[in-house]
Amino acid sequence: MKWAEISIQTTHEATEAVANIFHDLGASGVIIEDPVLINTYRSSGTWDYCDLPEPADIEIVTVKAYLPVDDQLDDKLGLFEEKVNELEQHNLNKGRGLINCREVQDEDWSTAWKDYFHPIKVSERIVIKPSWEDYFPAVDDIVIELDPGMAFGTGTHHTTVLCIRLLDEMVETADIVFDVGTGSGILAVAAAKLGAASVRAIDLDPVAVRVAQENVVMNHVQNTVTAVQGDLLTGVSGQADIIVANIIADIIIQILQDLPTRLKDGGAFIASGIIIERLSDVTAAMLDHNLVIEKVVEEGGWAAIVARKGDL
Repeated sequence: MKWAEISIQTTHEATEAVANIFHDLGASGVIIEDPVLINTYRSSGTWDYCDLPEPADIEIVTVKAYLPVDDQLDDKLGLFEEKVNELEQHNLNKGRGLINCREVQDEDWSTAWKDYFHPIKVSERIVIKPSWEDYFPAVDDIVIELDPGMAFGTGTHHTTVLCIRLLDEMVETADIVFDVGTGSGILAVAAAKLGAASVRAIDLDPVAVRVAQENVVMNHVQNTVTAVQGDLLTGVSGQADIIVANIIADIIIQILQDLPTRLKDGGAFIASGIIIERLSDVTAAMLDHNLVIEKVVEEGGWAAIVARKGDL
């Protein structure tokens, strides 16, 4: 089968939005070539070997996705360009916005993203290890085996790393955790391995749910984590001690209306996927919903917020 590799050169702040546009067009996964992330891992010494060229311009992020070559492809390309141009209306700088398209065979792209995914320690205890690579853990390491498959999320993007670090600090033994927009299931698995009593992983995309389920089984946490298909917090019932959402600013703001019924009094909401330019919008919305902002952490132009629901 022939596939079209669609790539766009964009900015850090528009990366997640571009990935979402690809997803809406039917791409089940994306590859994000983030030069800042690559250079961070290259200089950290956590990669034993790296054959990726050193990026010349660290401000340009390349996002790639794959769509079947069929009679709908031209329409999808036109819609993709239209949606990218509309990002400016949402105060997102698309950058160069240079779009390229080339045909590839299935075997050319199905494992291409693996070149960008190696074992990496992302928090005090959590190590993310691709399922196909070897890793010899230290005594205190908590190793998460991950095979993203067709779902977006290797766990190494700034936004995901921020969430994992916060979960590492916050999860306690008896906690109930909801992971909204779970993707590959990395945050749900992390919460379980950190000791949570019960974790619900929710995603609207059935492919993401399937991949998350596979990663849950791979990490032997199926007795703790349940991956379900659902639309944000409408996909679960009951209340959680911690709700984590690594999505985008607008969706985080949308979630806030459902928090009172899904978060326990005193419970924590970890929100990430927020570009620095939208941080004030999200914090203002949280304050409007009577949340107490406990902590804001930033990395690579992205922010994560810990907000807490006060006792009523």
